[in-house]
Amino acid sequence: MACHMYGAVVKDGLYPQLADAFPALASEIAELLRDEGEPLAEAVADLPYYGPCTCTATCINLLTAPHGSSGSSMIQLERDGMDVIWLSLDPSRTTITDIEVLDGRDLGPSAQRSG
Repeated sequence: MACHMYGAVVKDGLYPQLADAFPALASEIAELLRDEGEPLAEAVADLPYYGPCTCTATCINLLTAPHGSSGSSMIQLERDGMDVIWLSLDPSRTTITDIEVLDGRDLGPSAQRSG
């Protein structure tokens, strides 16, 4: 049985992987993290996708952990000296909890809130 929750299709209680919903974005994040020597690069392929954040009407974050999982740590990823993606981390700094894409690219329908 599948249901739609926050724009992500949940099947049998499992969320889709970020790499399935946004293959180019997941690949770019992993590449930028590797360039920084960040070990979290290897975890990107396995991140779940919980859907777009619904905390406010203008929030553009993509959740890779349940809402409220973030701590105060983040990683700022740059391309050509400009921040392009911010990654929020859990309090232990071992999990990416949400992704904010800053360059205005269209991520398609999987990033849109339903309803």
